[in-house]
Amino acid sequence: MRLFSLLYTIWCAFWFVTIFLLLFPFTYIFLQREEWKPYAHYINRLWGKLFFPLAGIRFRVEYRFRPEPRGTYVFCANHFSYLDIATMGVILNNYYAFVGKHGVKKVPLFGYMFAKLHIQVDRDKSHSRAYSLNKSIRTLAQGRSVMIFPEGGIVSKHPPRLHLPIQKGAFIMAIQQQVPIVPITLLTNHLLLPDEAPLRLHPGTVRAIVHEPIHTTGMTQDDLPALMERWLHVVEGTLFGEANRV
Repeated sequence: MRLFSLLYTIWCAFWFVTIFLLLFPFTYIFLQREEWKPYAHYINRLWGKLFFPLAGIRFRVEYRFRPEPRGTYVFCANHFSYLDIATMGVILNNYYAFVGKHGVKKVPLFGYMFAKLHIQVDRDKSHSRAYSLNKSIRTLAQGRSVMIFPEGGIVSKHPPRLHLPIQKGAFIMAIQQQVPIVPITLLTNHLLLPDEAPLRLHPGTVRAIVHEPIHTTGMTQDDLPALMERWLHVVEGTLFGEANRV
C-alpha cells in the first residue's frame, strides 16, 4: 500500500505541475492587465477541472445555496489540507480573491500568479494583516468576492476539530461591506491529502457543502462575535454531524 500511495502521489504531482505549466503562458498574458485578470482566474479553475479527473478524484458537492456567479460574497471554509485551495476552483463558479500566506510567493511561477491575482498576508506581522484586510475590503467594494480560511492556515491538530480561536478578518470585512458570509464545509480533503509528513495523496471523493449565506445587512462591528459564532455553528456542527454519521 505504501508503494501504491507513493506512485499515485508521483502520478498526481506530475499532472498537477504539467497542466499548470501548459496553462501558465495564458495565465501570464491575462495577468498583465487588470481587466484581463478574470480570465486568468478562469484558467486557474480550468487547471483544477483538468487535474482532478486525471487524478481519479471525484466531487460530490451539496449546494444548499448556489452563489450567483456575479454576486459578491465572503466565502469562508474550514482548512485542513493543501488540497483545499485547488478544490475551490471546482466548487465555486465565482471570481474571487484568496487571502493566503505570503510564503506562497516563493514558489516559482505559482508564486507570481498568486501575488498578481490574490491577496497575501504575513500573519506574524500586524501591519501585513492590516494591509491585507484593507485590500480585501477594497476588493469587495469593487464587486469581487473574497475566499478566506478563518482558522488562519492549516493549523488544526485534530481534524475535523477546528482550530480556535478563529481569525476576525473575514467577518470584519463582510460587515464593513455588508456582503453575505457563505460558509463552506470541506468534509474529506484532509483524508485525501493529510497534513502530515511525508505528504501523500489518496484517491477518493471531495465532499463539500456550500451552506446558506449569513447575511450581514444592518450589522455593525458590535455584531462581530455573534457573526463568528454563527459561522462556527454551521461549519463545526456539520463537520461533527457528518463524522458521527460515518
